Amino acid sequence: MSLNLRRIGLVAARDYKAVITSRGFLVGLLIMPVMMLIFIVLVPRVLTSHAPQIAGEVAVIDPTGKVTLELQQTLTPADILARRELDSTQSPLAGPAGRAAGRTGPVPKLALLPLRADTDVQEKKSWLIQPRDATPRHLAIVVIQPDAVNRTMESKPFGSYDLYTSSRIDDATESTLRSSVRAALIAARLHSSGLDPANMARVEQVIQPDSVVVSAAGDHSGSRGIARFLPVACGILVFIGVIMGGQVMMTSTVEEKSSRVIEVLLAAVSPLELMYGKLLGQLGVGLTMTAVYIALALYGLAQFSLAGLLDPMLIVYLLAFYVVTFLVFGSLMLTIGSAVNQMADAQSLMGPVMILLVVGYASTPFIGLAPNSSFSVALSFTPFINNFAMLARAASNAPPPGWEVGLTLLISCLTAAAVVWFAAKVFKIALLMHGKPPSLGTLIKWARMA
Repeated sequence: MSLNLRRIGLVAARDYKAVITSRGFLVGLLIMPVMMLIFIVLVPRVLTSHAPQIAGEVAVIDPTGKVTLELQQTLTPADILARRELDSTQSPLAGPAGRAAGRTGPVPKLALLPLRADTDVQEKKSWLIQPRDATPRHLAIVVIQPDAVNRTMESKPFGSYDLYTSSRIDDATESTLRSSVRAALIAARLHSSGLDPANMARVEQVIQPDSVVVSAAGDHSGSRGIARFLPVACGILVFIGVIMGGQVMMTSTVEEKSSRVIEVLLAAVSPLELMYGKLLGQLGVGLTMTAVYIALALYGLAQFSLAGLLDPMLIVYLLAFYVVTFLVFGSLMLTIGSAVNQMADAQSLMGPVMILLVVGYASTPFIGLAPNSSFSVALSFTPFINNFAMLARAASNAPPPGWEVGLTLLISCLTAAAVVWFAAKVFKIALLMHGKPPSLGTLIKWARMA
């Protein structure tokens, strides 16, 4: 029987418009990514740009008499900013985004209030309890331990400090205060040992550079965080697209079959034209959704100056592997939808399909960490799983050679052709069958009979 491409296109356009204009699809496609974008990009900027500067007093009890002087220096805004900059540049995992985040946020204005060394801490705790509108704010009490600068015995470690905070201090301010006390203790110990803290800081400072990934395609900047996330992100995009498109296609087929609408459709198109039209229509929906997610991901990376870390060929691979993955699993879901009369009957047949899909998706984080291991290479050429495996390898910091990607695509295309052929055989028979839901063996028997 010859296929009419025009009728296939009409069926595809019908299914595409039905899904793309539905409220559920618009919510799933636009609202959720926009919300994620707001939380990832916009909310941190709003919080850091409009967060009020915290100002208040910090009392210190210093029996050593040496830490207070250092603490007056380490609590200054300039010193706090310098430490933030140093921490962000010394982090081995911090890329441009991490360094930018390390410099954001208001610097608290903390005034030091030295107390006598014999001050009773228990009585002084009431100093931290104030009315909400009281000024200046009493934020914390720092109690330096007597052996924090000079040890009582060489074999014992240095003492530390005790910190009592008000309920009005926030986490960021407390973290800044702890960093300042630590820097003051280190400076006091170095001075006590006859060393210059400024020289020691310069000696210890090692700025971590961005790694440069060297490959046959050339050199490019790398980021461990992005390299670890990309394989998982690509797997998520393919997995969500196939699940959403396949489920919609299977559900609509079951509903049309149970309501006898399918008989009206078959009066205008052949079973194969209907099947191919549905498959192409939902493939278009999935590609639309994937394109939107890719665009939002590129925009998010651009906000942190990380767009250059993404290889343009990875987008091509993502779309290509999505197409063949959808053809494989979408055809199977469409076959199941044509063979049952209600969604409850489809669960047993969906089990093996979901196992294959989940195994492929769940393997992407491990393959991304070891893309050239024997396990990863073997999965790259294993039908039904190879698309996820090869995509994870292509998104890693050590992508495979082009011939391996091409071979995986060839295997995927042959697998898709075989699965579509099987689905077409079953679809012609199962579409008008009613009664007891078939088993997997029955589906194979129908394919051999058609």
